[in-house]
Amino acid sequence: MEVGICGKQTITVTEAMTAKAMGSGELPVYATPSMIALMENTAYTSVAGELEEGQGTVGTLMNVKHLAASPVGMEVICETKLIEVDRKRLVFEVKAFDKGGCIGEGIHERFIITNEKFLSKAQSKL
Repeated sequence: MEVGICGKQTITVTEAMTAKAMGSGELPVYATPSMIALMENTAYTSVAGELEEGQGTVGTLMNVKHLAASPVGMEVICETKLIEVDRKRLVFEVKAFDKGGCIGEGIHERFIITNEKFLSKAQSKL
């Protein structure tokens, strides 16, 4: 895996993505949990094609600032860039924009895992 891999994804804010709908606030604006999910999804899909068969990545750290509100119907663009690779640890710069400018930015960390082994360990908790 090489530093510099970029991801990009565009969504349109729906009612289901709002703070009111997600329970993270009272207003019908793009929710921070929705923005974080978009950032995670954009990062993981950007490197998915670089993994060996049976591997995946899991998010382990998200440190972001949600800088501005976006209303329902607004297009949001997420961009990620892989900025560090340390064995199985992947560090991404993550940013989100709407037509008004940057609405969120930060750092996201993921680890490369073997899917079957990871799931087996999780299931063993039952």
